[in-house]
Amino acid sequence: MAIEKMNASSSLAEVVDRILDKGIVVDAWVRVSLVGIELLSIEARIVVAGVDTYLKYAEAVGLTADAAAA
Repeated sequence: MAIEKMNASSSLAEVVDRILDKGIVVDAWVRVSLVGIELLSIEARIVVAGVDTYLKYAEAVGLTADAAAA
């Protein structure tokens, strides 16, 4: 049996298209405290998706009502 090696390289356009099609979410939460005193608190949620993908899933988590109010 011959083993074929597949070239797994992708162009930047293919990667961006895939991310916009499927979407990506980065959720980070950081709290820095010293002796029980909170010094720094950072909360971030980054969503990268195409408009169709965003609208498809935003309703499921209740984000469309917030967007309509703004």
